[in-house]
Amino acid sequence: MSMHRPIHDWPDQERPRERLIELGAARLSDAELLALLLGSGTRGCSAVDSARELLRRCGGLRSTLTTALSELPAGLGIGPAKWAVLQAAAELGRRASAGNLRRGGTIGAPADVHQVFQARLRDADREVFSALFLDARHQVIGIEDLFHGGLTGAAVYVGEVVKRALKLASAAVVVAHNHPSGVAEPSAADRELTERLRQALALVEIRLLDHVVVGDGATVSFAERGWI
Repeated sequence: MSMHRPIHDWPDQERPRERLIELGAARLSDAELLALLLGSGTRGCSAVDSARELLRRCGGLRSTLTTALSELPAGLGIGPAKWAVLQAAAELGRRASAGNLRRGGTIGAPADVHQVFQARLRDADREVFSALFLDARHQVIGIEDLFHGGLTGAAVYVGEVVKRALKLASAAVVVAHNHPSGVAEPSAADRELTERLRQALALVEIRLLDHVVVGDGATVSFAERGWI
């Protein structure tokens, strides 16, 4: 498709919006979906071509959606307004993935919980420690980010985790944190922290069900490895 031909001049079967309506969003390319969010391109460049170039310069879809406003490639007509739309779409995706963990919902398979933590923590550029609080029937009370750190770690205060679990009247907890390096393999410090947390929660009759470590596209479950 020529870069000098606006989308409204394309045949209906080639326009992203019409293709989505007819075929469904899953059939569209990353560039087409981004083009629908961007809404327009620049002079002599369609929204689809701008989206393709954005993906190329940023290094793919995930990098595009996590690029800071100040680091956006120049010359593509993407300013604060369009960047905000991309961020809103990304956040909606994260929230949708956590929809089954809404308050009062019951957790299903452990893999579902791991997926929620991966969506929540994978793209964080600093280490974040989160907790999922459950009642006696393993229904969700809430999920919270409790501690934020740097590139190589976050200070986690066991007493604060216990205090928060008690305040929410939790019967069980699942904790998770990310490794900004992308390597999900738990460290010795992760294992030591997990044991201290398990013991501290047990003292007040709260079960630590799992500790999930999130990397780049992978998770490691302490429970699945038999460490809890």
